[in-house]
Amino acid sequence: MKMSQNTPDKEDQSSTNKKSISLPISRVRLIMKSSPDVSSINQDALFLTTKATELFVQHLAVASFNNGPGKATNSLSYTDLANTAEEMETFHFLTDILPKKILARDYLQSLEQMQDGNDDADF
Repeated sequence: MKMSQNTPDKEDQSSTNKKSISLPISRVRLIMKSSPDVSSINQDALFLTTKATELFVQHLAVASFNNGPGKATNSLSYTDLANTAEEMETFHFLTDILPKKILARDYLQSLEQMQDGNDDADF
């Protein structure tokens, strides 16, 4: 019995791999190449990075859905993602990328309060 009969062709494996990911590989390659430290990208590394990114985004979405009010409305919003990034230690590194939204008037009020506080401290 030949070993090749038990294993699929490389072409079959690569087409199966491409079907198992949703993110466009070309975009992931472009992002990876934007780093000055990267000169060339192995196809296996590109596939694994793309798949890992998909799994991470899925994990973030599920955690945000489960921890937010989205279960009741069967929806997921930016606010749910921002709250998850702020509240869960696992995703805390995303707080700069997913900040909580703040209205301009609220920001201006807090800015005025900070300036008033600084003016009082000068005396």
